Amino acid sequence: MKYISTRGAGPTGFTDILLEGLAPDGGLYVPETYPQLTADDVAGLKDILVGDGYPRFAAEVLALFIDDIPFTDLEAITRRAYTREKFGTDLIAPVDELEPGLWLGHLSQGPTAAFKDMAMQVLGQFFDYELGRRDQWMTILGATSGDTGSAAEYALLDANRVQVFMLSPLGRMTPFQRGQMYGINSPRIVNVTVPGSFDDCQDLVKAVNADPGFKERYRIGAVNSINWARLVSQVVYYISSLLQVADGGEVSFTVPSGNFGNICAGHVARMMGLPVSRLVCATNENNVLAEFFTTGVYRVRTSTETFVTSSPSMDISKASNFERFFFDLTGRDAGEVRHLFGEVVNHGGVIDIRDRPYATHPKDVYGFRTGVSTHADRVATIADVYARRGYLIDPHTADGVKVAREHLGPEPMIAMETALPVKFGAITREAIGRVPPMPARFAGVLDAGAHTVVCDQGAEQLKTIIAARSLFG
Repeated sequence: MKYISTRGAGPTGFTDILLEGLAPDGGLYVPETYPQLTADDVAGLKDILVGDGYPRFAAEVLALFIDDIPFTDLEAITRRAYTREKFGTDLIAPVDELEPGLWLGHLSQGPTAAFKDMAMQVLGQFFDYELGRRDQWMTILGATSGDTGSAAEYALLDANRVQVFMLSPLGRMTPFQRGQMYGINSPRIVNVTVPGSFDDCQDLVKAVNADPGFKERYRIGAVNSINWARLVSQVVYYISSLLQVADGGEVSFTVPSGNFGNICAGHVARMMGLPVSRLVCATNENNVLAEFFTTGVYRVRTSTETFVTSSPSMDISKASNFERFFFDLTGRDAGEVRHLFGEVVNHGGVIDIRDRPYATHPKDVYGFRTGVSTHADRVATIADVYARRGYLIDPHTADGVKVAREHLGPEPMIAMETALPVKFGAITREAIGRVPPMPARFAGVLDAGAHTVVCDQGAEQLKTIIAARSLFG
């Protein structure tokens, strides 16, 4: 299995792109071809999931994309990543019926109470394995809108060959999210706050990656979903969720989305031949993705145009993983993608595909649908689910449930959970009159202090911060 960039670079192997992150031409890595699963293959994977458990199942799925790590090593990696001690259940990613026709995929039982743990735990193991095999070190540079940062930091805190620089938008995360990240007092973890939005953080990461000399000197890598290794680890739970619900037929998924990473993994699963009927993209008030799938126009907002909402991890207006989807949408035309994302989007332009030969009508493209949820919708949905089921959901999951209910069909609909409500006390109190109980494992998070450095002067200042605090360079 070889990988190519959405803008033309490559091909190269999995372990190389694992450590590289963003491709040298600014694009995102994707497989040269998606592995295809027959009905017999799917049945065999179900037998493995039921009989051998999620770690072996994950290794089997990942092996479809990875041929430069021996399978025995790959399975050892997934067994270290997916344990009952970390996720509270042997199922790792169970699925329960929420109401007739609507299921909830539980992805938030990991160490930081967010779905990001599902990929980050295995990504941390990948880094440890490959850096040890090469006797190298690495600097992780990432951006977070709320949950990626803590999931990455906890997954890599004890990795001796890795140092993490994580950018986050100043004042735009919840107190719990800030406490989880900023409370870490370790030279291996450097939290960098950036005035503005997540998109501003993401732009800084891309600007540093665009300096090849600096990137090479400090061995800059990525944990954001621009790293294919993280995204392919998410493909695993789409397949496992489908196998828990489907009885030989199709299912649909609704996914709360801002950066298009989680739902892009669902797109990959569908491209592999899985019986996925529809992928429903649920957005909050920052509805750039919903606008595209209903009009064919993709218009990135500025940071001042990006709303601060009560589902803050989706306060994103530049979806970096959208480029991977566009690569498939255009028939894998790297030149077209290079023009649209390397030139048009990067210079503040608008993508309009309505007259493009590869687009008939956006609603028909790859089975995508969409919907928008507001603060009032989130509050009402949290309250309704709690009243009906006695189960608390977080605001992002509430966005997904609200939109999923609008798209129910004859096949089962699985709404993908994104986080536990303990991270979002204010909106939970508004919805049900009290804050969620604090699990014992998170005691003291809100009182952990803040260990941060501010970057308010652009990419050159960020490079100075990395150079000054680097443990390796």
